[in-house]
This record gives sequence, C-alpha cells and structure tokens, in this order.
Amino acid sequence: MAEKKTHQKLPQLQWRKETVPRVFIIVSSKLPQRDLISLLLVSPWLYRTLASNPSLWQVLDFHELNNAGNRLVAALSLPRYKHVKQINLEFAQDLEDKHLELLKNKCSSSLQNLEILNLNGCQKISDQGVEAITSACSNMRVFSIYWNVRVTDVGTQHLVQNCKHVIDLNFSGCKNISDKSMQLVADAYQKLESLNITRCIKLSDSGLQYILRSCSSLKSLNLYALSSFTDEVYMSMSLLTQLRFLDLCGAQNLSDQGLMCIAKCNYLVYLNLSWCVRATDAGVIALAEGCSYLELLSLFGILGVTDQSLEALSRSCSSTLKTLDVNGCINIKFLLTAYENVLTNTLEHIPTVG
Repeated sequence: MAEKKTHQKLPQLQWRKETVPRVFIIVSSKLPQRDLISLLLVSPWLYRTLASNPSLWQVLDFHELNNAGNRLVAALSLPRYKHVKQINLEFAQDLEDKHLELLKNKCSSSLQNLEILNLNGCQKISDQGVEAITSACSNMRVFSIYWNVRVTDVGTQHLVQNCKHVIDLNFSGCKNISDKSMQLVADAYQKLESLNITRCIKLSDSGLQYILRSCSSLKSLNLYALSSFTDEVYMSMSLLTQLRFLDLCGAQNLSDQGLMCIAKCNYLVYLNLSWCVRATDAGVIALAEGCSYLELLSLFGILGVTDQSLEALSRSCSSTLKTLDVNGCINIKFLLTAYENVLTNTLEHIPTVG
C-alpha cells in the first residue's frame, strides 16, 4: 500500500519540480519587465525559479522613467542581471554621467554581454559618460544616442576605441559631431550595416565620403534633413551595393546624375526623396529601371516629376511597390486615371495630387 502511494506521488512531484517551473518560465518570458518583477514577490519558490533563469533577465527597460540613473545602477547590482544584453534608456529621466561612471566602477562585470544600448534623448550624457559606459561594454553591437548635443568627436573616439564590433549606429540629432567622427567610424567599423546621421549639421561631403568608401556593407543610411551635401557625394553612393534603406529627404543638391548613380543600388527597398527639388523624370526613370525591389518611394514636393515617372514605375516596380507618395507633384496630371489600373493594384497608399 505504501509503495502504491509512493508511486502515485512521483508524477505529482515531477509535475511540481519540472513542468510547473517550465510553464512559469515560458509565460514569464512574454511579460513586460514590470510584471515580471512583480511575479518575484508572489512566493520564495517562484522568486528562486525566475531569478535563476538568465534568459528572463537579458533586457533592462527604463525608457521614459524617472530616477532612471539610480534604478539602472541598482538593477545591475543584482545577480540576476549579470548577463544583460539590452538596455533601453530612451528619454529616461535623471540619467547623468555619474551613473554611467558608477556602472563602470561597480557593475562592469554585468555589462560584458551587453549588445544593445539605447541612450536616445539622454541629454545629460556627455563624452565623459560615453567613455565610461563603452569601456565596460566591449561586445556592444548597437549604439544609439539620438538627440544629444553634448556628445562630440571625443565621444566617438571613446566608442570606436572601446567597442570594436558595432554594426548599427545612430547619431541622429548629434549636432556637435563632425567629419572627424565619420572618419573614426569608417576606419573602425567597416562592417557597419546601419548608420543614422539625421540633422548632424556639421558634416560635409568629406565626412560622408569616408563612410561610402569604407563601409560597403551598409544596408541602411539615413541622411534626413541634410541639405549641404553636394551631388559629388551622391554619385559615390553606387558603392553601397547592399543598401536597402536610404532617406534623402531635403537633399536639395541631388540631381538626376546623382539619382542615376543611386539607381545602381539595385536592392533598395525604401527610398525617401521628399523635397529633392532638382530631381526630374530622368532620375526617377533610372531609379525605376535599376531598383526593381522598391516597396516605398516618396517623391513628395518634386515639381520635375511627371506621368513619365509613373509609367516607368509601373513597368519595373508594379509587383513590389506598396507605398508611393506624390503629394505636391503638381505636374503629374493623370495619376488617378491613366495609371490607376497599373499601380493601385499593389499600392497601399497613393496620395492625391495637390
């Protein structure tokens, strides 16, 4: 009788020790960070089960939170975060250089596996903070510091010296970085895949040329609101044979000749030419013929574009093009009549002209 009861308890014991913990771990992996932390308070057993599973604690998300600096230091002092791979501090409040220096001095062992760091909108972080955090994150691959006017070329120097494996870099809105930063990036990150230098107003042709000549693996390049580059640099974009995403909104000096060179980036999927006011049908036709994988094309505000461009797009891109923005293209006369059947079968968004 005793043997029978023992035999009956074995499946129950296995259920409690193996199946239940597995289920909790699977469910917990889908929860937001805040809910996951709340679960730790349910019971000591659940705390041990969850805290001992490293895969649950690879992301720290403090975006838009107050007192983020102190929270970050406190979290990384806990054993469960010693394998963290991603930290999101986008628009986090109360984050300063001193907090990043504390991490360097007290929690560097917890940052050895960090791959993704988002410091977007953290405007109190300077070159000093960049030096501190990057010196502890030698395996970082994605670094984003959008909208920071305190970081300069010195911060870029620290980044490239300390982090050798970066493939995704966002300097958008960092108005105090110059061509020197582009040279540093080009020399250090020849396998770079994504670069965003939106509104980096100190950059010139020379800086971008460093990137185009050295970073041939680029798949995404964002040059939004940079009107000072000349056609010479746009003609060098043909070097980026793997490019998929290109934002040239406001590129006032881009001519048809430059577009014909960009058309050699045959795998382009996303191309924003809004307010590229020198472009005409000649350039767009070259793009249509060279970039047959286009899914999004914006020609917003280009007066030199006519129905000839739509004819070319309908011939070459009708099977892929999903979004076409021709708002303000007042010289397209028959958008909703002559080409409606050809284009709108695949388009999700085709604005009216006017």
